[in-house]
Amino acid sequence: MFKPVLFRTIRNYNSKLFFSDLASGTIVAIVALPLAIAFAIASGVSPATGLITAVIGGFMISFFSGSRVQIGGPSGALIVVIYGIASQYGFEGVVIASMLAGLMLVILGLLKAGNIIQFMPYPIVVGFTSGIAITIFTSQIQELLGIPGNDVPAEILGKWRFYLTHLHKTDLSAFGIGILTILIIALWPRIFKKIPGSLIAIIASVLFVYFLNIDVETIGSKFGEIDTSFQRPDLAGVDFGLIRELLVPAFTITMLISIESLFSAIVADGATGYRHHPNTELISHGLANFFTPLFGGMAASGALAKTMTNVRNGGKTPMAGVMHAMILLLFLLFLGNLTKIIPLASLAGILVVVAYNMSEWRSFKNIFKNPKSDIAVLLTTFFLTVFVGLNIALPFGIILALLLFVKRVMETSNIEVFDHGEVEDEKSEISEEFETFEIPQEVQVFHIKGPFFFGIANKFEEVEKEIRKKSSVRILRFNRVPFIDSTGLKNLRSFIDRCHSKNIFVIFSEVQPKVFDSLKKDSIVAMLTWDNICPDIETALSRAKELIHFMEIEQKKDKP
Repeated sequence: MFKPVLFRTIRNYNSKLFFSDLASGTIVAIVALPLAIAFAIASGVSPATGLITAVIGGFMISFFSGSRVQIGGPSGALIVVIYGIASQYGFEGVVIASMLAGLMLVILGLLKAGNIIQFMPYPIVVGFTSGIAITIFTSQIQELLGIPGNDVPAEILGKWRFYLTHLHKTDLSAFGIGILTILIIALWPRIFKKIPGSLIAIIASVLFVYFLNIDVETIGSKFGEIDTSFQRPDLAGVDFGLIRELLVPAFTITMLISIESLFSAIVADGATGYRHHPNTELISHGLANFFTPLFGGMAASGALAKTMTNVRNGGKTPMAGVMHAMILLLFLLFLGNLTKIIPLASLAGILVVVAYNMSEWRSFKNIFKNPKSDIAVLLTTFFLTVFVGLNIALPFGIILALLLFVKRVMETSNIEVFDHGEVEDEKSEISEEFETFEIPQEVQVFHIKGPFFFGIANKFEEVEKEIRKKSSVRILRFNRVPFIDSTGLKNLRSFIDRCHSKNIFVIFSEVQPKVFDSLKKDSIVAMLTWDNICPDIETALSRAKELIHFMEIEQKKDKP
């Protein structure tokens, strides 16, 4: 449940691994630096908050991680929801929501939910990420164009109306710096891949502004002096009412972190050949998100871009992530004030590239080749994310995923009834040998295929009502039933009661161990004799013949 990889790998740690992790951690820190600042500003908090999150959150995620190479910190996926919280509740709300999300993540990890969350339906994930990408892109247009004003509407359509009506106020200098940033990020990897283009773009934009004396808005002109100290937030005025209001946004943060971090870990597994521990990963993120806000940070998540940068540059153990956090700490303490000279248009350009990379437009397009149900899920989650908000879109998407799961399980579940004649043994599909079994008269075999849960409980009753032939023995064949839920147990109990009221014997055949445990705990096994619980269909049919023979003898005795 909780197996931090660092605790295991550190036992055999050596100088070769150290220098490999140090080199990778340094490059990852260079990548993370501009992103941490950009994500923080886009989230409506100070640049220092982003750096603190990268340091504390990044350290704790790697230290307790269930993955060898996961890198954590501020995340582009969280920008939209954190911005909404900061706008309505201020930084205090961001702190509380992040800590609540941390608690939820720990609980999910302890409940071993990691194995479930990582299998979130792909159309829903693409719908979310594409919707978040559009929202991030839209939020950066003002800074990219250098349009002045603080009265930009919150909703996405209102933002675009504002941009179009104020297009004549575009600052060409700011726009030029933004475009320059985008071009450098796009073209720099062709020149030198080791140093990230985002850092080169920021350095180039700062030099342009300084030497050409270009008057554009910078971090310093908007935020003033950058406080790089770790400050404990004041939570004295927090009441239960505020916590209750932040539960839904906190749940949204929890699910976004779960999906993004586990997806990142899965991709990293494919690149490294190692397997991560999903529940440990959730707990590590929970600890990071609970404690980081106490030092002045916000919610943090493992991120695919930084994680894959770590993999590509030779990171071998979680120490690479720890070292990346330490390097960022040194920058925060000694060079943090240098961030105030960075033009906001350059950060906007970085976020435009981030939004493009998040958009997954190729995956979005490819899903239109899938069944109509996948397309409907994709478009529903996408439009809800863009036009309604993640706080609604995410719970709705999860409910939609559950409904799809139930629908598909129902489609694969079936109940067939066989009576006097022959029935193919379903084991033959494995052995490819077709055996047949003679079913005696007055015997019916109910073959349940798939989970016996609430989704097919009514189907079981419908099949029973359609039976017209009289029977004295009914065999329930469970060889393809992996589990049974409370609704299935209730229906099964009612079925046995009805059969007994009509003097019909019930036999269970090939009950799987987990299903048998459920039947035993619910006292359903006690409703039958042990002779009527059979290990295979042959034994069940033989037992049915014995019961019929016994009934015939009893009937003869009753005759005068």
